[in-house]
Amino acid sequence: MPLDPTTLTSERLVLRPLRAADADALFAIFSDSAVTRYWSSTAWTTMQQARDYIAAAAEGLASGSALRLGIELAASGELVGQAALYAFQPANRRCDAGYALARAHWGKGYVSEAMTALLEHGFGALDLNRVEADIDPRNTASARALTRLGFEREGLLRERWMVGGEITDTEFYGLLKRDWEYRVTVNRAG
Repeated sequence: MPLDPTTLTSERLVLRPLRAADADALFAIFSDSAVTRYWSSTAWTTMQQARDYIAAAAEGLASGSALRLGIELAASGELVGQAALYAFQPANRRCDAGYALARAHWGKGYVSEAMTALLEHGFGALDLNRVEADIDPRNTASARALTRLGFEREGLLRERWMVGGEITDTEFYGLLKRDWEYRVTVNRAG
């Protein structure tokens, strides 16, 4: 079942469907080896990879398999990253989550802000029960971001990925709808 081309807003950000005009900004983000250091693929080397990513995002919406949204600064309209819910398992009301942010915008809380909006949509409008994330254990910044969002570390799979000739482990994180709702309730009350 197709997903709606959703636009979400937060205090500083607009999350919106990717479009052809985003190719240059996406290429700048994903061609940076610091951004892709712990990603599941190596840094992009051609602009075609950005165009293919945008096409795959549109196909994900059409097929209902992925909601990949650009992270745009509300004040300037600059595309600074992407956040996604993907690999939907409708029978289990579950999916995976992922994100990437341009290096110049690290440490400003944008990942947490974007993912809060995306998770609110996922647990609300999409009626998900569980969202999962897998990260390279060396990516401590991502682990902190997931923990701040309420994800629980659930396990380690040794030597799960081979990226650019390097074998890496995966740490799994999970977030349940009931835990998300409790967290939101506590934050509103406190």
